[in-house]
Amino acid sequence: MRRVVLWVVPWALVAALSCGCANGAGDEDGRAPGAPAGVTATAGSATSVHVMWNAVAADPEVSLYEVYHGTEKVGDVPGSAHMLDVVRLSPSTAYVFTVRARDGEGRLGPRSREARATTPAAGAADRSPPTPPGALTARAAGSRAVQLSWSASTDDRKVVSYDVYQGDVRVHSVGGGQTATVVTGLRPGARYAFTVRARDAADNLSPAGPPVRLTTPVGDAEGADTAPAGFRATARLHADGAYYLDLSWVAPLVDGVVTEYQIQLDGRPVTSLVWGGTPPRGTAAYSFYVGREEGAAHRVRLRARLPDGTWGAFSAERTVTTGRRG
Repeated sequence: MRRVVLWVVPWALVAALSCGCANGAGDEDGRAPGAPAGVTATAGSATSVHVMWNAVAADPEVSLYEVYHGTEKVGDVPGSAHMLDVVRLSPSTAYVFTVRARDGEGRLGPRSREARATTPAAGAADRSPPTPPGALTARAAGSRAVQLSWSASTDDRKVVSYDVYQGDVRVHSVGGGQTATVVTGLRPGARYAFTVRARDAADNLSPAGPPVRLTTPVGDAEGADTAPAGFRATARLHADGAYYLDLSWVAPLVDGVVTEYQIQLDGRPVTSLVWGGTPPRGTAAYSFYVGREEGAAHRVRLRARLPDGTWGAFSAERTVTTGRRG
């Protein structure tokens, strides 16, 4: 069983640390950017791997990201992008990737945690592309995100991945067993067109299906699809006579990995949670101290920092009252 390490940062410290280790930013003393979080690696074909990561906040801003296979740098990516296709790899081979951020003054941050992927076996003389993905639909998830879904492609061997395009630019890839994703980092009130193409192990790329078009709503509010789901909160009396709130929730389905949450108690932010290891993709849980007063009512909710660096929508708010001591 993999052990998850969770760093808990009191909200009062976040402002003071916002240019330091709390969120990976630089500071006036010349700190380098922090390590990119949420790094994932997915085989795109028998000879390529798609590497993605979350945006790193830094001051000055990140100018580029460096992607490594072991100790060898395999590519540079502009600071505005958060993915890279590593190509010319070998079939049936395990690879390990890390990412580093470099800021506008040339300071290079530490390596991210490792992301591993194994390329599939190459098909012999396979020149037949998969069929186009069908039934592509798009639904705005607030003003800055869109949820896409499509029907699976077929291939004479196997679909390894799906590539998502925004206009003519590929913005994401998912594994061949996935037929939905959420694309974040969009602009409010902007019109977008998306298509999806399927890829097999021999790197044959299907034609794109018909595009789906939509306009994101005007406004800064994020949609419910970027909020943590299934949020629950209960009060618990500890043996020392103190009350704790036990929280649980399901991470939002977004285009990347959620590594940070903000908890709001009684209308104000009190705690920022940052996963130092691999964050849970399903149900997450956390407990925190709320005092020793019995019969005290508290309102609590939380939201996720999305992989593009913006905050998602708040979860449903729960009201919890501390119980009476036995």
